[in-house]
Amino acid sequence: MLKRMVSAHPQVAITRETHWIPKIFEKRRGVDDAGKVTPQIVEKLFEHHRFDQMKFRAEKLQQLVDDNPGMRYADLVSRIFDNYGQRKNKTLVGDKTPTYVRKLPTLLQLWPEARFVHLIRDGRDVCLSMRKWRMATKAAGRFSTFQTDPVVTTALWWKALVGLGREDGMQIGQKQYLEISYESLVAQPGSECRRLSHFLDLPYYQSMERYYEGRTQTEEGLSTNAAWLPPTPGRRNWRDQMEAADVARFEAAAGDLLEQLGYELACSEISARDQQVVLKVREQFQQEAAQRNWRLPKLW
Repeated sequence: MLKRMVSAHPQVAITRETHWIPKIFEKRRGVDDAGKVTPQIVEKLFEHHRFDQMKFRAEKLQQLVDDNPGMRYADLVSRIFDNYGQRKNKTLVGDKTPTYVRKLPTLLQLWPEARFVHLIRDGRDVCLSMRKWRMATKAAGRFSTFQTDPVVTTALWWKALVGLGREDGMQIGQKQYLEISYESLVAQPGSECRRLSHFLDLPYYQSMERYYEGRTQTEEGLSTNAAWLPPTPGRRNWRDQMEAADVARFEAAAGDLLEQLGYELACSEISARDQQVVLKVREQFQQEAAQRNWRLPKLW
């Protein structure tokens, strides 16, 4: 939804999820220790299954690398994004890849003047979505504990990502880092789009909140995404759709962050049993996070 809102701005294009940008740089695949591309960069980029979505021809990329020996990786990616913007007749280009919330320091290192928008949703509603999402194995479902306790695992996964993004964002500062509440964006899309436009130093256009006009589909069985629905509150509502026992375990695992974000808690007390369950899952989650070289937030 947010991607479509921003893409509806006449000056901004948002790419499909990339996933390769920090990975290529951090693992030094076609990039040397000084952050400059090597002749292998073209091969390494096209090895990633999502790079082809940028519609940048291999021979054109090869020519760009050959003509600019010692080119910085950040400059090469910027040229690739510029090309995407030109195809969309837009002057600015952004990227919507949720997992980049863990990579803000790397992205800031590459682009010191970048702007970061962190969209945050009530974790209990995220949990409802995660349990029904066919791609959960690419998110919270990566952790082995998801099979035995998807609620606590999703709570810890949400807390890790949101908490880390907020900690890094506070270091970046308000001029380059903006938090938007999903609930506010759905309830008040006009005012939130104005706030976002101001953050990006761009004029506000009503087309942002009307991104769905002329595109909404009414066929039965379509997902919210496929149907291009307007912002619709209540698509997920943990108060009505989540079992009380699941709410209690989620809040036992991530209630401190929920409170920090201003979300109301349903449970005034957490039972000793739920605390023990969370402790056991957290220990395994932390071990697997270390194996994956995941940083975890201080609020953990």
